[in-house]
Amino acid sequence: MRLKSLIFAAAAMAFLPVAGQADEADWPSVTKAARGQTVYWNAWGGSSTYNSYIDWVGQRVRQDYGVKLVHVNLGDTAEAVRRVLAEKSTGRDEDGSIDLIWINGENFKAMKEADLLYGPFVENLPNFALVDTVEKPTTVLDFTVPTDGLESPWGMAQMIFIHDSARLKNPPKSMAAILAHARANPGRVTYPAPPDFTGSTFLKQALLELTRDRDALLKPAGDNFDTVTKPLWDYLDKLSPYLWHEGKEYPRNGGAMIQMLDDGAIDLAYSFNVGAASNAIAEGRLPESARSYVLDGGTIGNTHFVAIPFNAAHKEGAMVVANFLMSPEAQARKQNPDYWGEPTVLSMHRLTPADKALFDDLPRGVATLSAGELGRVLPEPHPSWMTKIEERWLTRYGS
Repeated sequence: MRLKSLIFAAAAMAFLPVAGQADEADWPSVTKAARGQTVYWNAWGGSSTYNSYIDWVGQRVRQDYGVKLVHVNLGDTAEAVRRVLAEKSTGRDEDGSIDLIWINGENFKAMKEADLLYGPFVENLPNFALVDTVEKPTTVLDFTVPTDGLESPWGMAQMIFIHDSARLKNPPKSMAAILAHARANPGRVTYPAPPDFTGSTFLKQALLELTRDRDALLKPAGDNFDTVTKPLWDYLDKLSPYLWHEGKEYPRNGGAMIQMLDDGAIDLAYSFNVGAASNAIAEGRLPESARSYVLDGGTIGNTHFVAIPFNAAHKEGAMVVANFLMSPEAQARKQNPDYWGEPTVLSMHRLTPADKALFDDLPRGVATLSAGELGRVLPEPHPSWMTKIEERWLTRYGS
C-alpha cells in the first residue's frame, strides 16, 4: 500500500469507534454502552442543597439509564484539574480516575489549553438542542473563552447580595456605598478570602465597578494589569481596616457568610445562587426577614458546566449524566427553590407544551428576585484576570 493510502486509512480509522466504545454520534449506542458504568463526578461539595440535588440526579440516571453516579466531593475544582494533569504527565491516557467535572472559568481554560478534555461531544447530546445559546450566550462562552463543545451547560448563576431587612432596611447598592457603610459600621462587612469563588467574585465585582477600562477585562491580562486593577487595590486598602476583625480574618466561603449573617455578626452576605436566600430561609439558616438584592450597576453572571477528562474511564456514562442535567425534568427541579433555585439554561421556546409546563408553576421563593429585578448581568472577565487578582490579593492581604 502506498504511503498516501496508508495515511488516508489511518485518518479514517481515527474517526471510527474503538472496539467496546460507543459511536458518540449515535445516541442509542451511547446509552447502551453507558448501562452498568459507574461515573465518578468530581463536584464542589460545600452546600447541602447542591449535594442533595446531585444525589437526586444519581437516583434518576440509575433508574432510567442503569448508570451509577458517585459524587466525589471537592473543596476546590482545581483539585480535579491537578489530578487529571498528574495522570497525563505519568502517561495514564486511559482508565482515568475522573469521569465528569463540575467546572467553569479558569479551570476550564487551563484544561482546554493543556488538552486535558474529551470532545467535542456536547452537540451529540440530544438535550443540547433545547439550550438557549442566543439569549444566554454564556452557555457557549465561558468567561470569554469559547467552549467549543468541550463542556456542557447545566446552570445559570448571578451574584446577589443578602441582608436581613429587619435589621438593615436600606442596604448599600454600590461599592462606594459598601465602603461608606463599613466606615459607619466597623466590623459589619466582610467577604470570603480568595481563592474561594464567592470571595474572588466579590473582588471581580468591585473591579468591574471601579476600573476605568472595563473593556480590557474581556481580553487576557497583560502588562496593563497594574493600571487596570489599581482602583481595586486603592478601594480594598480603604475598606480593609473597617472589615470584620479589621481584615485580619476572613470567612471560609459564602455559606459561612450566611451563617454569620444569621448570627447577626455581619450585615451583608453574597452568593452566586439567586435562590440562596430563599434556600436558607426554608432550611432555617436565615430569618424570614432575609432578602436578596443586586447592585445598581448590575452584578456578574455566568454559566457553569460539566466536562469529561480526556482519559475518563466511563465516557458514555458521563455523557448520559451531562445530557440528563440539561433535560427539562432536571432543569425544572434545579430552578425550583425547594431544591436549588437557579435559572435554567433552556429556552422556553424550544420546549414542548408539556415540558414548558414544568416551569410555569414553579414557586420563586420569598427572597428570590424576578428576572426583571435581577437586572443587568455583567460579563465575567477573562480567566487570566481572576488568577492574577487572587495572586495579588494573597500577597497584599493574605496571612
